[in-house]
Amino acid sequence: MKNPYLPYPVRIQRVQVATEDKSLRTFDFEFINPDDAKAFEYLPGQFAELSVPGYGEAPIGIASSPTEGDHLTFTVSKAGVVTTKLHSMVQGDTMGVRGPLGHPYPLDDMEGKNIVILAGGYAVTTLRSTMVWLLHPDNRDKYGEITFIYGARTPGMLLYKDLLEEWDARNDVNTYITIDNEVEGWDKYVGFVPQIADQVSPEPDNGVALICGPPVMIKFTQPVLDKMGWTGDQIIMSLENRMKCGIGICGRCNVGPYYVCKDGPVFTKAQLDELPKEY
Repeated sequence: MKNPYLPYPVRIQRVQVATEDKSLRTFDFEFINPDDAKAFEYLPGQFAELSVPGYGEAPIGIASSPTEGDHLTFTVSKAGVVTTKLHSMVQGDTMGVRGPLGHPYPLDDMEGKNIVILAGGYAVTTLRSTMVWLLHPDNRDKYGEITFIYGARTPGMLLYKDLLEEWDARNDVNTYITIDNEVEGWDKYVGFVPQIADQVSPEPDNGVALICGPPVMIKFTQPVLDKMGWTGDQIIMSLENRMKCGIGICGRCNVGPYYVCKDGPVFTKAQLDELPKEY
């Protein structure tokens, strides 16, 4: 078994400025050793530690899907020492990726069910991974109706625009892209994610809802789903709670009996309702 403290060496394959304010960049990494790519087996919902020698590491959700090949994709917000250094790195630079870590979304249990995805801001990363997985030709027939609701402050803050257009053009996905306030030239939805979810009103029968976004989005989305009749067992959320080591050793992400990094970051709302309100 690989030492969980040792990262895989990777090379930056591509860097893209992801948003109009330049606070987010999307990185594609390739494994320097081909055998490492085979060893790094992950599923949507998991995360990894991005390790920059001399600066530290930061836990970031994996935005790519294993159906896309051996490269890994992460969208990183410039927020601290590690991420600031990462934003200064360029194609060809080398660093480390430690993982995969945490539990993925329960994709097997979701088979045969209708899937509703609600995403806000740059928390859409692991849900991007999930959508790519669900819509892959090998997987699409395993799932029922798919509804994707995603919102950002402005059009320039929306991530993965090419994929959004691709999904919007498909006839087997209900796609609702929204921004907070009206902007000249914008021809899609306007309003916060909870408002759009209320308008769309996805039925809870045989359904699973995946939610990831800023706390305020989640706070106001839950009552909307409650009103529609969604139960805690049907709602699955991904937490990012003070994670540091990623393997349940440092204790910084402890909530009740769980370590978010080890026992999560994916939890049902029913599980979270039993925990102290520390998340």
